[in-house]
Amino acid sequence: MQETSHLANRVVSLPETIAPGQWPTALAPMQDVTSLAYMRVVARRGSPDYYFTEYFRVHGTSRLDPKILRSIEETPDGRPVFAQLIGENLTDLRRTVRELREYPIAGIDLNMGCPAPRVYKKNVGGGLLRNPKVVDRILGTLREGIPTLFTVKMRIGFEDDRHFDTLLELVSKHEVDLLSLHVRTVQGGYRSEPSYPHARHAVQRLSCPVLLNGNITSAAVARKEVTGSGAHGAMIGRAAIRNPWIFRQIRQIQANEKVFCPKLEDVYLYVNELYEEFSDSRVPEAKQVARMKKFLNFVGLGVDSRGDFLHQMRRSRTRDELFSICSEFMCEGGRGATPFHHQSPSSASRVSEPSFSLGNNSCSAEFESPSS
Repeated sequence: MQETSHLANRVVSLPETIAPGQWPTALAPMQDVTSLAYMRVVARRGSPDYYFTEYFRVHGTSRLDPKILRSIEETPDGRPVFAQLIGENLTDLRRTVRELREYPIAGIDLNMGCPAPRVYKKNVGGGLLRNPKVVDRILGTLREGIPTLFTVKMRIGFEDDRHFDTLLELVSKHEVDLLSLHVRTVQGGYRSEPSYPHARHAVQRLSCPVLLNGNITSAAVARKEVTGSGAHGAMIGRAAIRNPWIFRQIRQIQANEKVFCPKLEDVYLYVNELYEEFSDSRVPEAKQVARMKKFLNFVGLGVDSRGDFLHQMRRSRTRDELFSICSEFMCEGGRGATPFHHQSPSSASRVSEPSFSLGNNSCSAEFESPSS
């Protein structure tokens, strides 16, 4: 499935999907999550069609982050990688685009959706949606400097959708090649109800393909909402932390094949690989355990719906303590063969969970507790 866009002599196409003829999936950019380490873990369970990097911060003294560059240069499965930028200064954006063009990227993506207050208060990320005139200048500058694929990830608005149609007009005016649309507002965060009709509206208004993003919690939901909205495909973020098999499952459901259903022993192996891939000898063990707890908050109720696993896991202090608890709930006493309930629990069955963030400067509202 290919889409072609023209600007002067520029002719580009979206990369082919893994399964020819199927609609594509993408791993959403999640700051402090979708690093090379996480891409490796996901790839072993079924790659997405496209990867989007953590964002490169763009400002007067910014330089390309070597850790993010690794996810471009060493992508584990050869799938296309789009480099995401966050910023608003036109001169700095031009410079960063020139630098990124030296790397094997499928395209460059602009973040216009990050809902973290520390981000949008600087008038970048989701903060841009308050000012279409600024968006107009930024999109024009980036389109001028990007000869290949130029993509945008945005929400339907800041506090409401008053500028939505204007923003879509700007996406069309500047010949954006792909729009990833998170169907919530910035202030709606991740707990408000997604508005899928906005995706349908965008599809009807735009000539470029639209990836649907927001509360795509399973392969079945992906098929229903992509089909219902007419979207080109689905971009998935937090659900892929909870269920890293989701991209494989979406391909299977499109092909009318039996969909893989992970068991708790599969989850144990996933957790173990996460720990090993993210391990760093320079980082104290306590901090590495704390990072793993953030991932485990997403899978916890799928392991034990009563919440005992979450309760004990959150109180572990060492790697041995953490994996002893994981083994008890995921492997011992024949539990390994138990199906893993990988979909997000309903609001009625949720155990009270605090929100977790990996860092004050990150857009890791994407890494909150998995309530939506």
